[in-house]
Amino acid sequence: MPKATVDRRVPPLFRQGLTPLSKLLLLGALSVLLMVVDARLRLGAPVRAAVATALTPLQWLALAPVRALQTGGGYFGSLQAAQQEAATARTELTRQAQRAAQVEHLSQENRELRALLGMRERLSVKAHGAEALYDAADPYTRKLVIDRGESQGIQPGSPVMDGYGVLGQVTRVYPLVSEVTLLTDRDQAIPVLNTRTGQRSVAYGQPRQGLLELRFVSASADLEVGDLLTTSGVDGVYPPGLPVARIHSVTRQGDGGYARVLGQPMARTEHSLQLLVLDPPVGKQDRPEMEGSR
Repeated sequence: MPKATVDRRVPPLFRQGLTPLSKLLLLGALSVLLMVVDARLRLGAPVRAAVATALTPLQWLALAPVRALQTGGGYFGSLQAAQQEAATARTELTRQAQRAAQVEHLSQENRELRALLGMRERLSVKAHGAEALYDAADPYTRKLVIDRGESQGIQPGSPVMDGYGVLGQVTRVYPLVSEVTLLTDRDQAIPVLNTRTGQRSVAYGQPRQGLLELRFVSASADLEVGDLLTTSGVDGVYPPGLPVARIHSVTRQGDGGYARVLGQPMARTEHSLQLLVLDPPVGKQDRPEMEGSR
């Protein structure tokens, strides 16, 4: 007989054990009994404590991946938030730095404008306000370009001042801008007067040192460091009495020779922004170019 035809199941006659219904009733009764005993005698608390203690490591292991995911998500979220805050802080810092620079620039302009207003009140000639744009491209000269030209009434030969003293002279005029030669340029000269002694002289530009030099001054001349030099007005270009420089140093080599006298310009030749352009005296307005008031 083939093996496939053999029935290996237990015959119904020899089956043992309870029926499913009997098992259900028995287990239900046991459950009710255990609940009543636990409610009355509190016998289940130690068992639950022991089971909870035994299952704690398993619960920790089961929750470890969840915690890892939560921690990783929180870390990356915090990192992104920190990066965004850092970028915002850098942007705000840059904006504050720009505002601080603008405030400093405006403060400087206000100081120069107040000085210009005070200087303008003391002038008896007509003056035009102007702003320095940039220095001339030639490195061997001391010139700058202003934002006023022929269309605004600027004329060649016009004296130029800032709020502290004489700065230079307009030497070239274009339709919208003009070129100003500073007093410290090597081709510029200006007649000056020592306000303490009344001695007149001529100051020449020294571009390397940024100073003015009084040439052909006798070694015995009464000159002291700190003396104020103003325009004398003898050239007919600069009105008299405008501050030009203060004597910076006096070097005498002998009574029979000449003294080397250097003066520090009163005007801020390197940092002036706001300027005054004075109308030239009558008779000087038609000159197309002025290369100094020698």
